[in-house]
Amino acid sequence: MTNPFGVRPVINASATLTALGGSLMPPSVLKAMTEGAAHFVDLRELHDHVGERLAALTRNEAACVTAGAAAGITLTVASCAGEPAQAFPADAEVVMFTSQRNGYDYAARLTGARIVEVGPSIEELRAALVRRPACVLWFAGAHYAADALPIEDVIRVARELAPPPAGPPAVPVIVDAAAQIPPLSSLWRFTTELGADAVIFSGGKGLRGPQSSGLVLGKRWIVDRCRAHASPNQQIGRGMKVGKEELLGLYAAVEWTLEQDEEALLASYEQIVDRWVAGLREVPGVVAERGYPSEAGQPHGRAVVRLLATSGWTRDGLVRALWDGDPRIAVGVSGVPDDAIALNPQTIEPGEDLVVLEALVRHLSSGDGDSSHRA
Repeated sequence: MTNPFGVRPVINASATLTALGGSLMPPSVLKAMTEGAAHFVDLRELHDHVGERLAALTRNEAACVTAGAAAGITLTVASCAGEPAQAFPADAEVVMFTSQRNGYDYAARLTGARIVEVGPSIEELRAALVRRPACVLWFAGAHYAADALPIEDVIRVARELAPPPAGPPAVPVIVDAAAQIPPLSSLWRFTTELGADAVIFSGGKGLRGPQSSGLVLGKRWIVDRCRAHASPNQQIGRGMKVGKEELLGLYAAVEWTLEQDEEALLASYEQIVDRWVAGLREVPGVVAERGYPSEAGQPHGRAVVRLLATSGWTRDGLVRALWDGDPRIAVGVSGVPDDAIALNPQTIEPGEDLVVLEALVRHLSSGDGDSSHRA
């Protein structure tokens, strides 16, 4: 890594986190972005062609590239609230389950819409939808499933309301599935199979495209509005700029991802988890086991490493020791007990799993470890 700034590279055993750069792009994506950077183009025309090809690849009516998944939320909510030429209604509402409120709420509220919370009740959801909110925003993933209705029920209740004679449904349903690849079927399951109006993905996570890209898939009416609300137009999405490099890079990433053997990929993840668990089995003061599903509910395991009192380590101390080491290693703490770390195979490059294991064994087995990191 050419690095004139002294910023150390990271072995990422945590997750496809934005703060760590998302994921690593395969050569075909880098090549597409480099080729795009070498030419001027009609950006709207490129958007059109990339969108058409992405829709075909993902079995959807329409598609558009956004400046990340959060921008996709803003643009889809704006599209549900009204046409780009109109002012957003002052009383626009977005229905969300209370348990799914999260740090990405701001992306919906950026339009001026108000979040209306509901509990996991058909009756409560139905009462909220009768008010004709702009949309329902539902978050996918096992970590969001508790105390929320399944998406199938949400879509069914939303479709009970009679739509206007022409135009979009009475209450559109938007799915945020930013990190829900794998499985690849997420690209069409929520929309083509279940009937949601749009689904949103991060381009820089499981798709392994540009970190600053996102993808909206779904009905043509909502995708067309997203495009109209977005840059290069002078609308709410003007600052959410997508360059020609991201357009071509994300298309190449989706194409590359769909060519992969997903079953073999998931099996390779499980092999890494097995090696971690086996390698830590005899380390004193530690209990290592396979956890499932992964950090954001993806269908593969991860290693969950619990630190017993006899280990002499706190969770935070071990996380700091791994981060401060050489090489620098990031591990996960999301969705595990306070005395545990998680090791995610999704972002591990070949051979790095052994480096992570060696560092853990060294820290946990050494009687003279760095006391500044100790409990």
